[in-house]
Amino acid sequence: MRICAVNTLDSLKLPQFKYTAKMKYTSRHNVIPLKGGCECKGMCSDSKKCLCAVKNGGEIPFNHSGAIVEAKLLVYECGPLCKCPPSCYNRVSQHGIKFQLEIFKTTSRGWGVRSLNSIPSGSFICQYTGELLSEKEADQRTGNDEYLFDLGRSKSSSQSMGAGLSSVISPDLQSTSISCENVEDEEGFTIDAFKYGSVGRFINHSCSPNLVAQRVLYDHDDVRMPHIMLFAAENIPPLRELTYDYNYVVDTVYDSAGNIKIKECYCGSSECTGRMY
Repeated sequence: MRICAVNTLDSLKLPQFKYTAKMKYTSRHNVIPLKGGCECKGMCSDSKKCLCAVKNGGEIPFNHSGAIVEAKLLVYECGPLCKCPPSCYNRVSQHGIKFQLEIFKTTSRGWGVRSLNSIPSGSFICQYTGELLSEKEADQRTGNDEYLFDLGRSKSSSQSMGAGLSSVISPDLQSTSISCENVEDEEGFTIDAFKYGSVGRFINHSCSPNLVAQRVLYDHDDVRMPHIMLFAAENIPPLRELTYDYNYVVDTVYDSAGNIKIKECYCGSSECTGRMY
């Protein structure tokens, strides 16, 4: 779907980057391939027999409208080795953007993203794409921290993301419980959207966000490097800016000289902490 950029405030143009709807992997990172898929002939309606439903805790995490109904630390969508059709209810984010998104110039926070359509709660918005970097590679790219999305490397970091989903997502989307996946301590990875990225690279931070970031796997089995999919945490009217919580921890971002970096937050929320990091 075509995405336009609008600037009614000044003459500033979009920064140069290469648009990519998919993740950019390098030969340095060995992605664990899929081991198999479900054998469902229909729409994966049998939660006891569908392998993907079993991996999701016994239920499909989406409703028939494609809205996520259960916040999880990791969602398994049906993939290329599954026997179910492309219209399966468990194939949502992999089909791409469905809403008419627009990049626009904000008054105080650079570029932002909004939708020209109404967005129902739980709807898929877009994928955060970019270059996949190792933790060490990401540490060397200290000049554009806002474009780095840390995927984490341990069970504790996965628990942190799950807690964020639970606290932000609308009550009608919340699961009664969020179970922790068994993620072993291994090398961490980061997505860098500075040179390569999608419309997701322009979505701003907010201390009161209306989107949530959900880890999703469907085309490989490597839990270290899941896809980051953004979903609506509430009903969003047309032209309202789309935002999510960057989840920075204050005083943990450093410049190339090792000094703590400080970036003020201008989200305008009544719950604003005043600092992004």
